[in-house]
Amino acid sequence: MTKSLMTVLLAMAMPLMAQAAGSHDHSHGPAVNSAVGQPGDAAKVTRTIEVLLNDDMRFKPETIEVKQGETVRFFVKNQGAVQHEMVLGTLAELKEHAEMMRKMPDMKHSDPNAVNLQPGQRGGMVWQFTQTGTVDFACTVPGHMEAGMVGKVIVSP
Repeated sequence: MTKSLMTVLLAMAMPLMAQAAGSHDHSHGPAVNSAVGQPGDAAKVTRTIEVLLNDDMRFKPETIEVKQGETVRFFVKNQGAVQHEMVLGTLAELKEHAEMMRKMPDMKHSDPNAVNLQPGQRGGMVWQFTQTGTVDFACTVPGHMEAGMVGKVIVSP
């Protein structure tokens, strides 16, 4: 096999090898209008809630209260020295996502229910809470959820 043919074949294989290694975009958000709600329309935001993340492995605030049907903009700030994220979901979805993150720590998020931030970064998401009950959120960076980096949104009628 010639050197140039090997170079071409290697170049073609690189994207497949990267995907097999787990460095890929993913989307594992909840279904639209699921028990946790749905992506919100920014034009219908009724209030903004600031959420702070830092290396004590806690969200500030840990509990958030909203009304059913309310569309909220979460303004999320990572004040820590390591990567953190805020992911909305059911507890089962969050545990599944955390397990996936352990297997593929270089995943890049593209979900409307998640904000992944490097140290010092700020980000946000807009979410509509369509059903009453409790919506969980967590940091699914490996080890963070297990260390207690979880919270709840209480959705009242």
